[in-house]
Amino acid sequence: MNFPILSSITFLPLIGALFVFLTRGENDEKNKGAIYVSVFTTLVNFFISLFLWFSFDNKTSNFQFVEEINWISGFIKFKFGIDGISILFIILTTFITPICIISCINSVKTRLKEFLIAILVLETFMIGVFCSLDLVIFYLFFEAGLIPMFLIIGIWGGPRKVYSAFKFFLFTLLGSVLMLVAIITIYWITGTTDVTKILQTGIPPEFQYLLWLAFFSSFAVKMPMWPVHTWLPDAHVEAPTPGSVILAAILLKMGGYGFLRFSVGLFPIASEYFTPLIFALSIIAIIYTSLVALMQDDMKKLIAYSSIAHMGFVTLGIFTFNKQGIEGSIIQMFSHGLISAALFLSIGVLYDRTHSRMIKSYGGLVHILPKYSFLFMVFALGTLGLPGTSGFVGEFLVLIGAFKVNFLVAILASIGVILAAAYILWLYKKVIFGKLENVQLQKIKDVNFSEGIMLGVLCFTVLLFGFYPEVLTETIKVSVDNLINNYKTEIAKTIIFK
Repeated sequence: MNFPILSSITFLPLIGALFVFLTRGENDEKNKGAIYVSVFTTLVNFFISLFLWFSFDNKTSNFQFVEEINWISGFIKFKFGIDGISILFIILTTFITPICIISCINSVKTRLKEFLIAILVLETFMIGVFCSLDLVIFYLFFEAGLIPMFLIIGIWGGPRKVYSAFKFFLFTLLGSVLMLVAIITIYWITGTTDVTKILQTGIPPEFQYLLWLAFFSSFAVKMPMWPVHTWLPDAHVEAPTPGSVILAAILLKMGGYGFLRFSVGLFPIASEYFTPLIFALSIIAIIYTSLVALMQDDMKKLIAYSSIAHMGFVTLGIFTFNKQGIEGSIIQMFSHGLISAALFLSIGVLYDRTHSRMIKSYGGLVHILPKYSFLFMVFALGTLGLPGTSGFVGEFLVLIGAFKVNFLVAILASIGVILAAAYILWLYKKVIFGKLENVQLQKIKDVNFSEGIMLGVLCFTVLLFGFYPEVLTETIKVSVDNLINNYKTEIAKTIIFK
């Protein structure tokens, strides 16, 4: 294919942002032109990414649709390409973004045009992360995404928005400074920042340990892993609904993608060495944050802590270094992107009507919001990993992979499944069932047309990939096998050398 499809998908939202900027509209709430342009742009991008998916050859592990342009005197190349792992994250990004745009209709009341521009610019940076095959270009996209997200939280957030925005920005920025130093070191060692060339030549074992730690400092914060997770609950609570959706669904996945592409791909020997550390941090995240979620009285905070626990399953699966574990971690990230987006949208539906996120403010909603109650039930069951939902597939594969590697670790991780059922069923019982004691709730209405579209589409995908996960596994299978084979080859070489 001669057409630069990856560049088109990446930069089309920027063109849409320019047109949104040029739209006219004095009243922020009635600036329909900006919404129409944003929805049209993101939907076109989604359909192009679907065409990319259908054109993708899942029988090879080579990077496909590669685009390469010399950028800075031949030193840095603007190089794009995708494999079976990265294409799923691109699809997830282009799928979630139009849903975020539609949710702005009900949740964003001021400076709507500027908010839509921030979302579109952020989409460009997120897609760029998953397409980049040059370390410098990856770093630029990875860090640039902080800016629009910082503005989304800091301008459109809640009462403590400035504090939460700066906490988010400083945590993620400081974690990435060491990664920049590591990228410069890799260039000094190999003479290139081209990921494909570095994968072919490899990095000497004596350099891998410090480089792995430098990349880990960035990806661990972005996931986020315990104990550098404290920025996430604050960011989620203060962010507007579309901001929480895109943060949970996409931005957290950049850390997991980084672990797969760079930590395991470029530093296999160091990854093997630091596996016990990852297992320990993952188990703490799964159990500790699940217990913290049980103690929350704010719905958003509860879902935020549950996200940290679910990301613990992701890191656990990646560092099992077997097929089930890694495939499970990728599907878990994809599924969590759908389910967490749906849960934050569901909370946003209630907040737009009552301006309260407190669990004690609700109860008995099933009597007045039957459609909402059904949709919320599907997403709650997906969170706890009920068979038939996409949440089950990823967790089940991760636990199988963990049992193959370390029985004790797998048993401890399984406790997280029980705790997830405890906190999400408790939340559903308190909010949906019981008596309708709050008189003010009797006035609220069930989901409207735009909310029904968003939640209905997400409900369909959660069930679709729950009953038919082969769509995902067939896409990633060959690339995962290649990642594992490269890892095993490098470890074998080290053992023979010793």
